[in-house]
Amino acid sequence: MEEEIINRVANNKNLITFDLEDHYPEGERVLFDIKDWLYEGFILREKDFRKHVSDHDWSQYKDKYVALNCSSDAIIPGWAYMLLTSALIPFAKKVAVGSLEDLETILYAHIINKIDISEYQDKFLIIKGCSNKPVPESAYIELIQKLQPVAKSIMYGEACSSVPLFKRK
Repeated sequence: MEEEIINRVANNKNLITFDLEDHYPEGERVLFDIKDWLYEGFILREKDFRKHVSDHDWSQYKDKYVALNCSSDAIIPGWAYMLLTSALIPFAKKVAVGSLEDLETILYAHIINKIDISEYQDKFLIIKGCSNKPVPESAYIELIQKLQPVAKSIMYGEACSSVPLFKRK
């Protein structure tokens, strides 16, 4: 007699797999380097900088995520990044200061902050670890901090080979 194989892990309604990749914000990422707008690549001259900002075609950043950066060792005043952001607001989905990796970290922090955790109350959770999209390590840290107060149990990996991280006593 053949018995039907039942996947108890997949059928467990209290076991939820949380995949950060499912929350990946689609859209092109752009690194905007202001070095070329600096005198000799190091000195920010306000008048020249403002001219670059006013002459630049900001519409090319429509629906993109923009990381503002300076690849030289110049010291950039905060107002310069704010001025650039002000010009990008009508077009870009999100603007951040730093590298593209910093941008991903900021995007995921924002996403995780908005997650409604009520559906995870007293549930057994598996945070899926492998992803094909650039999910920063910091997103996993933010996620466990968000979920641990409500979850009954949190594991990392896949249902067939998960690593226990937390279990409420």
